[in-house]
Amino acid sequence: MNTLAVVLEEPERLSLRQLELAPQTDDDVTVDILWSGISTGTERLLWQGRMPPFPGMGYPLVPGYESVGRVVSAGSAAGRQVGEMVFVPGARCYGEVRGLFGGAASRVVVPGARVIPVDERLGERAVLLALAATAYHAVVGGGRPDLIIGHGVLGRLLARLAVEAGGAPVVWETNPTRRGGAEGYAVVDPATDERRDYQAIYDVSGDSKLLDTLVGRLARGGEIVLAGFYSEPLSFTFPPAFMREARFRVAAEWRDPDLVAVKDLIDSGRLSLDGLITHRQEAKDADAAYRTAFGDPACLKMILDWRG
Repeated sequence: MNTLAVVLEEPERLSLRQLELAPQTDDDVTVDILWSGISTGTERLLWQGRMPPFPGMGYPLVPGYESVGRVVSAGSAAGRQVGEMVFVPGARCYGEVRGLFGGAASRVVVPGARVIPVDERLGERAVLLALAATAYHAVVGGGRPDLIIGHGVLGRLLARLAVEAGGAPVVWETNPTRRGGAEGYAVVDPATDERRDYQAIYDVSGDSKLLDTLVGRLARGGEIVLAGFYSEPLSFTFPPAFMREARFRVAAEWRDPDLVAVKDLIDSGRLSLDGLITHRQEAKDADAAYRTAFGDPACLKMILDWRG
């Protein structure tokens, strides 16, 4: 059994290739992918060749950890049913081609325990579940954000979660084209913000040079949460952090309970995924789609449509 997959052959060189899939076992399901998202965080680093050493890293590789599809075959112990629409957080089923993260393909074979059933009504928006769970994981580890750095998809989801919890965060965004779309919170140019009493600052920018600036905006005993992914070493000047008794926390990737929690928020209408997917391309145009996702500041989220 074969699949058509996006393959990063080397940095900034992408192809669409037919790959042989690993045989399905009793524990596995085979899923025909409908849509897959392109991450502008970790996948951009893979594209640029700047990803720090990471388990499974190397080229060629199949990227993608934001896929949604339909189960077309289920093993006897897979625990899933044919016809279910499921979220697929990646796959490793391509033989000698690495699956990091492995979701950008027309068909995948993956353990049934790894896929998550999703509401049909979500449609393409279900690709955002991983980012929503990442935002939730960051927030449940500490205080409610009152300053968020970056108004991309992850920043918007953090802000929506904060509003749902009764907050009214401020979001910094330097790109004027990304300042729209706020729902219950303010998006400002950081140069116009004079506050220096934020209790919880969440950085999703991935900018390793921002720490001193953020420390200068903390209240005493405040916390900076590093919720982005950073390819360069981070450092800060000690005396200002010392005077504020600053705390730093790293928010890692989501876990299964985070995904369950955000699914409940989405299904109950308390967290909206609307307005976050801005660009779509057919999978056959994957090269152009990746270049747009990483190069067009107006692109919040690009998805590949595999239905053709």
